[in-house]
Amino acid sequence: MKILILCTGNSCRSQMAEGFMKSFDPRLVVFSAGTHPAPQANPNAVEVMKEAGIDISQNKPRSVDLFLSEPFDYVITVCGGARESCPAFTGKVKKRLHIGFDDPADAVGTAEEVLPVYRRVRDEIKAGFLSFYNEAIKPEMQQ
Repeated sequence: MKILILCTGNSCRSQMAEGFMKSFDPRLVVFSAGTHPAPQANPNAVEVMKEAGIDISQNKPRSVDLFLSEPFDYVITVCGGARESCPAFTGKVKKRLHIGFDDPADAVGTAEEVLPVYRRVRDEIKAGFLSFYNEAIKPEMQQ
């Protein structure tokens, strides 16, 4: 099962979703990418994922262009901006989904004010992708 998770910067939400999906089932081939990739993974996303026991510190934001010629079972957008860019995958994707989340990078303030926003979004991503895994992926993998 090959999955691509898309967002705009590929520094936060898509990186977290990729980390969770890989943790749910090591048989999954999971990538994440962005339509306008950031220079690095968001440090707050790295920190809150570490709290959840998942290390994404070595992940590098990648451009969706790197994956345009590859076929995927699922392409999942996690933010509205990337959703409009997905037609580039027409014909090479079996199923497309949108599982949207707030962008925690929009949070402003001190670490004490910002990190709870990242933790909330992290937990929402985990819950959303675990439901997706249990309801869609797991049954397909058992066939």
